[in-house]
Amino acid sequence: MKRWYLLPLFLFTLLLASCDKENGADPLPYKRTVLVYLAADNNLSSFALQDLAEMKEGMAQVADGTLHLLVYIDTGSSPRLVELKKQNGQVVEDVVRTYDDRNSVGVDETREVFDAVFTNPDFLAEGYGLIYWSHADGWIPYGQASTRWVGQDKTGGDHRMNISQLVTLLEEVPHLDFLMFDACFMSSVEVAYELRSFTDYYVGSPTENPGPGAPYERLVPLMAADQAAVEMSKAYFAAYEEIYNGGAGITNSNWTGGTSICVMRTDALESLAALTAQLLPEEVVDIAALKEEVFDYDHDGWGRDYVGYFDLKQLMEQLLDDASYAAWTQAFDAAIAYWSTTPKNYSQFVGMFSMEGANGITHYIPGSSTQRDVAYRSLQWYQDAGLEKLGW
Repeated sequence: MKRWYLLPLFLFTLLLASCDKENGADPLPYKRTVLVYLAADNNLSSFALQDLAEMKEGMAQVADGTLHLLVYIDTGSSPRLVELKKQNGQVVEDVVRTYDDRNSVGVDETREVFDAVFTNPDFLAEGYGLIYWSHADGWIPYGQASTRWVGQDKTGGDHRMNISQLVTLLEEVPHLDFLMFDACFMSSVEVAYELRSFTDYYVGSPTENPGPGAPYERLVPLMAADQAAVEMSKAYFAAYEEIYNGGAGITNSNWTGGTSICVMRTDALESLAALTAQLLPEEVVDIAALKEEVFDYDHDGWGRDYVGYFDLKQLMEQLLDDASYAAWTQAFDAAIAYWSTTPKNYSQFVGMFSMEGANGITHYIPGSSTQRDVAYRSLQWYQDAGLEKLGW
């Protein structure tokens, strides 16, 4: 008799399975969708192609069903958005969309790419990440005093993506697990603070990036990790530390000049700003003397328009009394998820320079130009950190 009771149950189970197939039940979402945005219509175009090849190498090591890796690449011709996928034992470019020649740092053009990735049900995931790859100059104004920029495109001129425009675009995408800049001078407290509400972790370098950029063959396998921002940054640093020798014989194919990279916890930045405003003395400081005492990640050379990217922690050590600085340091440490540097880094303007005393996050000190100083006062960090108390 038992077999007759089991038969209807077995048939019912088969029916459910059949209905599920017919209804096309949604597959489980991937762990993470990551967009690498290569704005390379500039003198970095050859590096972009190398990095794309590295990404394919890294994607071969990724477990199936864990990572949607989308790459937008514009090297001056045939801009395209592709998904890197494993197919028959190889990693291929599955073309999502192609574009006519365009300004890839324009707001509308960037929004079009972001929408094709972050609002696309084909790329639904538990979490999201963005890597922005190009030239950059931290928060520094480009074109007009009220803007800061990242990204460069030379289609029909010289175009940049201003940080205020990037804010507008990030307001329209899902909250990010990490936002990484593979670009120069982006470990800036001012920029990280502007973007704090859009990402859990903010990743950048306080100095000029190595010519070859991030070692993507090492980063891609870590993009779906639980602590992806930190793990990718450790892998990034290790790749350059392994071949570091103080810059002897440095070339773009043999980058012996080291690097530095920092990961900020964005949920700790508002507390850091509030404490800074609370502890700063209300007195005008000697800016020239301050610049002499604080580590500068930027270096004047070759007659260029020097700005200065000063070490945030050293700056506060100069401005605060001992007790206040000790309290402030605790808040600063809480905002750092990872920081590492080789003993020296390389600058295209002055060559190798010591990183002794560096702590990973840059801060502006006024005085490089009136236009920049005016722009600086519009930043959220300037306002929330109480920098007007210093007469800045």
